[in-house]
Amino acid sequence: MDGTARSATGSGVARWIPDEPGEEAALLEALGIPSIDALFADVPKKARIGRLGIAAGLEEADVVAHVDKLLDRNRPLSKFSSFLGGRISARYVPAAVDSILQRSEFYTSYTPYQPEASQGMLRALFEFQSLWVELTGLDVANASLYDGSTAAGEAMLLCRRLHEGQRFLVPASLPWEEKSVLRNYATGPGLQVEEIPYDPRTGNLDLEFVRTAVAAHDVFGLLGDVPNGFGHIDEGLWELKSILGTVPFVVSADPLSLTVLDPPGNYGADVVVGEGQGFGIAPSYGGPLLGLFACRKEHLRVTPGRIVGATVDADGAPAYTLTLQTREQHIRRSRATSNICTNQSLLALAFVVYASVVGPRGLASLQVSLAEKARTVASGLGSIDGIQSPRFESPYLGAFTIELRSMGAEVFLDRLRRRRVLGGHSLADPRPGAPADPPRVLVAGSDSTTEKDIQKYVRAARSILGASGGTA
Repeated sequence: MDGTARSATGSGVARWIPDEPGEEAALLEALGIPSIDALFADVPKKARIGRLGIAAGLEEADVVAHVDKLLDRNRPLSKFSSFLGGRISARYVPAAVDSILQRSEFYTSYTPYQPEASQGMLRALFEFQSLWVELTGLDVANASLYDGSTAAGEAMLLCRRLHEGQRFLVPASLPWEEKSVLRNYATGPGLQVEEIPYDPRTGNLDLEFVRTAVAAHDVFGLLGDVPNGFGHIDEGLWELKSILGTVPFVVSADPLSLTVLDPPGNYGADVVVGEGQGFGIAPSYGGPLLGLFACRKEHLRVTPGRIVGATVDADGAPAYTLTLQTREQHIRRSRATSNICTNQSLLALAFVVYASVVGPRGLASLQVSLAEKARTVASGLGSIDGIQSPRFESPYLGAFTIELRSMGAEVFLDRLRRRRVLGGHSLADPRPGAPADPPRVLVAGSDSTTEKDIQKYVRAARSILGASGGTA
């Protein structure tokens, strides 16, 4: 290809221009093949998808106009009164967070392969690890994982390295997405993910089921979550370690809740994982996310990912380095603790900057504020015929579950959306063949939720259920 003929006029900067038909023919002739398709002759026909049926390309201005029309169909979260529950939170992100993340020295060094050139990023990751250690009450944290669900999967595999058995116990109330990820992780090594029933009145774990399962000597680990999948605090978690004995105990914790609750390390957790998205990271259509992982010191050598350590350099000045790297990119695959290919360093930086800007008192105050708003919403919805709010009798913080008596959850939520209210997150597993669950919705406020938003939700719910005539 003639580079001179394909340079921008007067700039000397090469630019790409699609091949003309004659150029494509010359290329095929030089290769000695009849068509571009012949390049894929070695790909089995059953693995090919054929032509995609995409129309001919448009002019750039036409593409921009078309995309703008598509974007106009979006309805941003800010235009709704939002009560979305679940692991993804919509909280105000101080301007300082993005300002620091956008500095080039962090953007360009977020994968710190060269410690001598990445001291600022390594120190930020060390502070991130230190923060998660402080919140969990454990000894050591890694430099992050993909998200909360995969962190739970890595914790399950760690438990199997520590203890014999084939069964890993999880709450039946754990979100179906997280149970799906755990079962995917369990497929390769042939492990079983088994659900622990819950008390229909409180939503708490059935501890007698756990005792019986552990007595069978084939359980290699258990995961409990705080708050649980219903948004409530299961006080039975504090008893689990005495039941489990030497069986490893994993807690999946909301980091904000740990600003007001006991650290899981205090009640026997061997591993604590979590989803860090709510600290300085916008929801962004469900991602990106941030996996949190901490464990006891004695489990350090079987911890996945990598860990930043603090030391001193040759002159005695503080220095930081990657102390432990157990990924298959760094050591022999047979010795690797995980095939995870990277971490979320830039988002870990967002996590620690957010926590630093808001501060420990600010974070605890935010959790208290969210709990107060949740109680106001729960009381308002509980006054409506057709809603049991909250559904369970156990304590809760910023989220809780409601159950609808005369309408499906998706119908209810769809009708709320038409009124510019995001009423929560359906707890039903939507996949074909999944068991039919009661119509339950996880509801949570945010730091931007106002009294006006709460009144709007209650009025809309009362109108929808009153107009439904008792039908789904």
